[in-house]
Amino acid sequence: NEQIGHGVVATRNIPKGTITWVQDKLDREFTSDHVESLGGAYLDILDKYCFRNQQGQWVLCWDHARFVNHSFNSNCLTTAYSFEVAIRDIRAGEEITDDYGYLNIREPFRALDEGAERKIVYPDDLTRYHAIWDEQLRQVWPCIPKTKQPLREFLSREVWRRVGSIAGGREEMGSILECYYEPDDMATARRSNAMENHKP
Repeated sequence: NEQIGHGVVATRNIPKGTITWVQDKLDREFTSDHVESLGGAYLDILDKYCFRNQQGQWVLCWDHARFVNHSFNSNCLTTAYSFEVAIRDIRAGEEITDDYGYLNIREPFRALDEGAERKIVYPDDLTRYHAIWDEQLRQVWPCIPKTKQPLREFLSREVWRRVGSIAGGREEMGSILECYYEPDDMATARRSNAMENHKP
């Protein structure tokens, strides 16, 4: 697509509750210092195809996940357990999408207008919308253990145990907010604003 570039399309029906991506041992992580030292075209490539995890590391996926596009009405959501899940049924031929608001982007950008209230994706969208995304995850979570999981072998035993424990109500689901990374400059600005607001 001329506007959004490459994308990922489902080749068959994907039931809700299907794990659609797992961060595995082939995905590569870069520190911010490493990324900055590469500079130039390398920085542009990583900025386009990476997301940042909660430690601020840049994660470059080796598989098609790096081509998944943004949608304000995404059919997949990330979790606090380094995997993503389909939050509704995805039909064959439908594009697989994420909301870039939870990927710790560096700069805001105006996305294609989908008729949603949101028009711009911000680096700190996780702090605004985590409650909504958490509720969507809670609704679909009981489906995860009951759904055929082609990517199951890439999950650790501990993560899969926790998936079942959460689905069975024996453990509280970790919030998607745990994925948030706050850069030092944003943290400094937030503290400065808080101090300004509390001046006598």
